Amino acid sequence: MQALVPSSSSGRAAAPRVAGGALRSPAGAAARPPRLAGARPAAGGKGKLKQSKAAAAAAAKHAAAKQAAAAKQAAAAPAAVHLLEDEEFGDDDDDEDNFLAPYMDAVVKVHCVHTEPNYSLPWQRKRQFTSTSTGFIVAGARGERWLLTNAHSVDYHTQIKVKRRGDDQKFLARVLALGVDCDIALLTVDDAAFWEGVAPLEFGPLPRLQDTVAVVGYPIGGDTISVTVGVVSRIEVTEYSHGAMDLLGVQIDAAINGGNSGGPVFNKRGQCVGIAFQGLSGSDVENVGYVIPTSVVSHFLKDYMTHGAFTGFPALGIQWQRMESAPLRAAYGMAPGQKGVLIRRVNPTSAAAAALAADDVLLSFDGQAIACDGTVPFRTGERISFSYLISNKFVGDSARLEVLRAGELRALDVTLSRPGVLVPPHLSNRDPSYLVVSGLVFTSLCEPYLESEFGAEWMSDAPVKLLERLYHGLPDSAGQEVVLLGQVLAHDATLGYEDWSNVQVIAFNGTPLLNLAHLAQLVAACGDEHMRFDCEYSETIILDRRQAVAGTADVLRQHSIPGAMSPDVQAALGGAAWPPAGEAEAAQPAAAAAAEPAAAAPVGR
Repeated sequence: MQALVPSSSSGRAAAPRVAGGALRSPAGAAARPPRLAGARPAAGGKGKLKQSKAAAAAAAKHAAAKQAAAAKQAAAAPAAVHLLEDEEFGDDDDDEDNFLAPYMDAVVKVHCVHTEPNYSLPWQRKRQFTSTSTGFIVAGARGERWLLTNAHSVDYHTQIKVKRRGDDQKFLARVLALGVDCDIALLTVDDAAFWEGVAPLEFGPLPRLQDTVAVVGYPIGGDTISVTVGVVSRIEVTEYSHGAMDLLGVQIDAAINGGNSGGPVFNKRGQCVGIAFQGLSGSDVENVGYVIPTSVVSHFLKDYMTHGAFTGFPALGIQWQRMESAPLRAAYGMAPGQKGVLIRRVNPTSAAAAALAADDVLLSFDGQAIACDGTVPFRTGERISFSYLISNKFVGDSARLEVLRAGELRALDVTLSRPGVLVPPHLSNRDPSYLVVSGLVFTSLCEPYLESEFGAEWMSDAPVKLLERLYHGLPDSAGQEVVLLGQVLAHDATLGYEDWSNVQVIAFNGTPLLNLAHLAQLVAACGDEHMRFDCEYSETIILDRRQAVAGTADVLRQHSIPGAMSPDVQAALGGAAWPPAGEAEAAQPAAAAAAEPAAAAPVGR
């Protein structure tokens, strides 16, 4: 099985070891102590290193010839080392070291302390852990000095420190912008001493296939800077595993290991052509790494400089189907030689929903013809997914689309937006939302919650209904979420529901739910005797309202929960409160009396 994994080095991970957890010698052999490189046991087992006179003379002659050749080469060398465009990394070790040295000072080691939320108990955070990764210095358009690294390197950070090469001091850094979608983070250091005597790196163009590149960073296995060299093996739209978004990516065969995340990737001219960010893991893959190209990095930086924050990459908000079948094309009235893709569904929250419709055939995007497999021309002799054209634009930009609708050719101008998703792949470093009603704990469904509840194999172990919402669900309106009953904490008011967990809540007292904040508003405003929660599979939970008010206060106290709802949900209530102020104390005696069983009548013998 293969998986894309980010390449930061986490303090939670154990050191590499063989299966079983112990370092072992080959099967059937006794363990042997390490020996010095080049030392060999002498013949006869006397324990001495022996060498014949002939072998010694040959060795001496070879050494003298090698020394003379080195001296001759040094005398002929110029004072400065220059790299020609047709040279390769690794042709000469000394040339490589001298070439990369001026740029290595701009590469820093990033030390981060993370404190992630506990999605199953959303009012808590997990135990903090540390990670190390790589970053590098770049310059802004107005002379600013910034640091670039990966977003997953500083996710849910509580402290970030950076250290320059050859320096023993760590400097505190802070985050300016975080792009989880593209896995890029922009940092700065307030201490002016950090920036002294170092030149920022310059960005280069998108490399071509078979171009030689060098990955520089601080991977696991040591504390000093590391350089690995490889070639570009593939350039295509790639899934970014951290942000679950498809953007342009560069595949290389240089090793990208834990700790390499955020490190620069150099071309032969000393230009940074991308950021190392993830690798392909699996038993049948080796040395498959991925690089964020400079086109994506430039988009991120321009977005930040324009808006002061990362606003994201736009999307059309459509689901489409290939039209490689001739009968399919004929059925939709396409002429011979006409190409395009079939629009299956349009996200109602997308700005393009006002212009596009299901069963439209999308023929071109901004004048670029789309093939029946969804690709467009990309440089000489290459093709790439047409989503690449969309990702090059910004939110709010317009695009000209050519579509075939019921056999009629139409030209449409659409605005590109960020459509809503029913189940988000991440929370962009926000804390999860929650609502507590007596023992009922409600939250909003997201991918990190599924992983928290069902582990690494959540894609196969999670309930089918929830996975269907994730993979195929589209929001009907802006802000719509899947409201989930995560668990039921034991209390008298929720007696009989203790075994319920991870079921979607559809309505409250007959009102369909939009999101978790909507549920909180309905609960806080409820004046009925009972609270009715209609759930998936036509199941129902009914609570006595007075018992629920008193029970909420009890549950918060018993489980050390700081509040009945998360701050974002409380903000959506305005001036309302749950449980209602003063009502909880008044309801406790009445609820206790209602829940207490009647005294048993004496039974005669």
